[in-house]
Amino acid sequence: MNPTESDTKALLKIDNRIDELVKQIELLSYVNPTNIEEEKERFFATKYLTDPIFKYPEINFDRFKLHRELFSQPLESIEDDKVRQLYEDIIYAYSGLIQCIENIGEGKKFYYNSLHAFGTPTEQDVENAKFILHFDDESDNDEQFQPKYNAQETEQLFRDYSKQYDFSYTIKHSDKMSAIAMVLNNIKTLVINSNHTFSDNEIAVLTNHEIGVHMVTTMNGQLHPLKIFSHGFPNYEETQEGLAVFSEYMSDNLTVKRLKELAYRVIAVDSLAKGYSFSKTFRLLHNQYDLNRDKAFYITVRAHRGGGFTKDYLYLTGLKKVYDYYQSGKDLKLLLTGKIALEYCNEIEFLNKKGLAVASKHITDSYFKNNNTNKTVDFILKSLK
Repeated sequence: MNPTESDTKALLKIDNRIDELVKQIELLSYVNPTNIEEEKERFFATKYLTDPIFKYPEINFDRFKLHRELFSQPLESIEDDKVRQLYEDIIYAYSGLIQCIENIGEGKKFYYNSLHAFGTPTEQDVENAKFILHFDDESDNDEQFQPKYNAQETEQLFRDYSKQYDFSYTIKHSDKMSAIAMVLNNIKTLVINSNHTFSDNEIAVLTNHEIGVHMVTTMNGQLHPLKIFSHGFPNYEETQEGLAVFSEYMSDNLTVKRLKELAYRVIAVDSLAKGYSFSKTFRLLHNQYDLNRDKAFYITVRAHRGGGFTKDYLYLTGLKKVYDYYQSGKDLKLLLTGKIALEYCNEIEFLNKKGLAVASKHITDSYFKNNNTNKTVDFILKSLK
């Protein structure tokens, strides 16, 4: 057996073992409170003064054992420096996610782990968000924003949209989530919020975002010899959410209203760094920024869940990075190969050459042609620093 074959065998063994371990840690399965609606009623009844007390799902894995197993992987048996460094980054990233999960509901403890895993908005990110909020958005009375479809009807619309893709997935409904829809990567499942009534615009946005990118990259990720493409590169969330919102843009469904929603998320996450309580973040959005109380509540939940979940600011930073990547003429297909991060493009091309990665089989439908007609959205995206 030559050194290359030996190196590949050692790498595949480590990669498979990491895959077995991290299948257990789908952060979104644990960080979403189970009593959002009850606490919303209580919060509104107290005139926005008493912070919600959220409950979270039980953790069903041995956290210490997971840490120990991750750090006991024999990375020294990977001969290639580039690949060995990648797997070191992977182990540290997943250890950080385990720490996030084990501290859900522990206030500052969780916040600091979230900070370590996802970072926090820079001053420039906050300035970008405030810049977006200066623009007039579309009227709430526009037909496309009118609530129309219940969860069952929404499920059918997702199924109809998905016929263009050569894969199948599970759809579940939940009344215990802060998002209106989300993809759980590990179990190839789309979860629809059964409390929400969906508009035409939301259907268009979510089909392109959740199926066109999140499910496409889930399915592509499973086609590689290396499982890292499926369970996620370090910091993949920023690229992944950037790609998903960019799909909304390319399909002509990205509105100023939607960009403002992403901007409010940046403001909410920034409030964590300022030490704001749940009620203070809510009042900032509702009173200072004039956001209606339901929207202000759910954006605040997203930022404060777990004890301070900073991931939400990455949608806007990721969108800008993917937009610039596309404008520079680079191939988006490389970014669809799985749950990958922009900063690892060179490593992915290297793994492709070694036969340890494959080209994307499923391609986001909206990426074939730029159908965006919204000049204001274009101006905003070009102007972001």
